Amino acid sequence: MRAIKHLILGGARSGKSRYAEGVCSALHQQHPETELIYIATATADDSEMAKRIEQHQRRRGSEWQLRECAVELGTALSACHDQSIVLIDCLTLWLSNCLHRDCWPHQRAALLNAVHAFEGTVIMVSNEVGGGIVPLGQLSREFVDQSGWLHQSLAAQCSEVSLVVAGLPLSLKQPI
Repeated sequence: MRAIKHLILGGARSGKSRYAEGVCSALHQQHPETELIYIATATADDSEMAKRIEQHQRRRGSEWQLRECAVELGTALSACHDQSIVLIDCLTLWLSNCLHRDCWPHQRAALLNAVHAFEGTVIMVSNEVGGGIVPLGQLSREFVDQSGWLHQSLAAQCSEVSLVVAGLPLSLKQPI
């Protein structure tokens, strides 16, 4: 199986996670020898987030291996076997975790290096938050800025980039 690096962007409740899971499942059906690994960055800090996490878990089949990683995403990806199909969901929650812990520059560099070095398939899901007005507040602006710069850096490394709106994927970048 040829390695794929695919960035999937979309707004909240756009269907990006469901689309990403479908892409991974289709690849796994074509290559059943691969491992399906789901790296979750969300933490159940409140009942609403716990419910979202539970919904995602129910939707996935038992063939998925779950790895939870709130901060050290580069390390988590590097630990995956190159014969894996890895789904990372979601980068914007991870960005929030890193900004909150004041470790963003190091963790960003580690992830970009890990994605570059990874020889397996990695599908990354993230919220596109830069389509609105410039937010009030320094932290909010920092979040939007860092998210946009991360997406640009990852898109440059990826063979595929998709934008999901209303459950429908729009291809922004396709393999050459």
